[in-house]
Amino acid sequence: MDDPIDRRPGVDHTRAHPARVYDYWLGGKDNFAADREVAEAMMTAVPGIPMMARANRDFLQRTLRVLVSERGIDQFLDVGSGIPTARNTHEVVQELAPAARVLYVDNDPVVAAHSRALLTGTHDGASAFLLADAREPGAILGDPVLHRTLDLHRPVGLMLVSVLMYFPDEVAHHIVRTLLAALPPGSHLTISHPTADFDPEASAAAVAVARRGGLTYITRSRAEVEAFFAGLELVGPGVVPIAGWRPELGAGPRGDERRAHFWGGVARKP
Repeated sequence: MDDPIDRRPGVDHTRAHPARVYDYWLGGKDNFAADREVAEAMMTAVPGIPMMARANRDFLQRTLRVLVSERGIDQFLDVGSGIPTARNTHEVVQELAPAARVLYVDNDPVVAAHSRALLTGTHDGASAFLLADAREPGAILGDPVLHRTLDLHRPVGLMLVSVLMYFPDEVAHHIVRTLLAALPPGSHLTISHPTADFDPEASAAAVAVARRGGLTYITRSRAEVEAFFAGLELVGPGVVPIAGWRPELGAGPRGDERRAHFWGGVARKP
C-alpha cells in the first residue's frame, strides 16, 4: 500500500498515531507504514481488534440516536474524533435533527485535513473541526471555534469514545471533569473504554505490543470506567459491554457481547 501524501505540516509519518492505527482497523487508507506495523502487531496479539473497532463505531452510532431521539440533544462535542469514516457523528445526528451542530476535536493533522474537507453539515445545522489536544481541555473550551459552533448555555452531548484509554488516571479524570464543568445541566457524557476484564492475557499482550510501537493504551476495569461517571445519572442499561448497550438500535457483533473488550455507558449531568 502506498502511503498517503505526507508533506502536510506537523505530520510525522515515521511514528504510529492512534487515529491512523484505528483507521487501518476500520479498513481505511489514511495511514502510514508505521501505523500499519503497530496495528498488525496488535492484531497478532488480539485477532479480534478490527471487529472491536467496528463494534465501537456501532456503539457510537447507537448512543447518538438515543441522545437525539430520546434525550433531545442537538449539539455534540466529539473529542478524539479520528479520521472520518462512514456514518460520522454529524451524519447520524443530522438525519434525526437537521439543525444539529457538531464540533470534532483531534490532535492529528491528518485527521484535521480530512475532517475539514469532508465534515460538511446540513444547511440548517453545522459541523466544524478543531485541531487541539484532549490533554488541554481548557484550551478546547476557550477556542473561538467551539463558541462559534456550540451554545454552552444549552445541553451538549460530550463524546469520549475510545479516547480516555490514551491517558493515565489523573489526566483522564481532569479531561472529563474540566469539560463537564463547562457544560450545563442536561448535558450527557458518552464513554467507551477498553478493558482487560474479559481477557486479561490477550489485553496485556496488545498493550505491550502498542507500547513497543510508541503508543500508550491503558485498559480499565468496569469500576474504573464507572468512576468517570461519578455525580452523573447513568442512562440504562448503565456501564455494560458495548455490544450490549441498546443492541436493538443497530448492528453489532453477534453472539457473546463480551467479544468486544470494551465497557461503554452514557450519563446525564443533573
